[in-house]
Amino acid sequence: MTPQDRDLIARLCGERAGLRIEPEKSHLLENRLGPVARREGFASVHEFVCAVRDRGEERLIWAAVEALSPAETAFFRDPAVFELILAQVLAALAGRNEAGPVRIWAASAGTGQEVYSLAMSLLEAAPAGGRVEIFASDLSEHRLEKAQGGLYSQFEVQRGLSAHRLVRHFETAEEGFALLPAVRATVQWQRVNLIEDLGRLGRFDLVLCRNLLNCLHAAARERVLGSLIAALRPGGCLVLGATEVAPGLAAAEGRPGFFFEGSAAARAAA
Repeated sequence: MTPQDRDLIARLCGERAGLRIEPEKSHLLENRLGPVARREGFASVHEFVCAVRDRGEERLIWAAVEALSPAETAFFRDPAVFELILAQVLAALAGRNEAGPVRIWAASAGTGQEVYSLAMSLLEAAPAGGRVEIFASDLSEHRLEKAQGGLYSQFEVQRGLSAHRLVRHFETAEEGFALLPAVRATVQWQRVNLIEDLGRLGRFDLVLCRNLLNCLHAAARERVLGSLIAALRPGGCLVLGATEVAPGLAAAEGRPGFFFEGSAAARAAA
């Protein structure tokens, strides 16, 4: 990739999705865009970027932007987060929301490991099903396809998934391990660009968006955070990464990344 290639991709990522891409990190750009270039039939990343520049096709532009969006995920990453959600947060939300189901949204779900971790935990806690609706979204169509298929490699299931859960919630497949239909059916998927208007999604009791905000430009970060907060029902909970902050919400004492709409909800989960 030339410096001009890197600058173009960084600019497009910022314009289309608010992503903060450092053009000097050529190794990262090559690694992320290489599979996309091959999938689209180009001999090199440079050829792919030239096509993005010269053709101006939305499909190619979005293929590049989506490839550079945050993709790191694993089953039960930061186990304490899931323990707190199940043991305290959801119980408090369910008690407050007796009129209807608890609505959960995983706003940057990637290939699905995090939201499926939560789904498995909920099935284990209430095997017969509970009054919980789980929605998941991501910017990348490619990652959404993988998440909806629920097929993971040996390497992916070894990252955070216990042998007990692997046996209970997966079946062996030719290319790895496939989540059982009962787990996949608990999650509804949709492509969402978080810098766009999110009002059409409705409001939620629990919103998870971990480790994305720090990957955005300042203006996009402020806009996305405002949209996530607006998506909370009264007393709802927003879960961010441990180093991320949410001005305007009540932080849960001693629990980095947990923020509540209203001090009463924060006390309920204390």
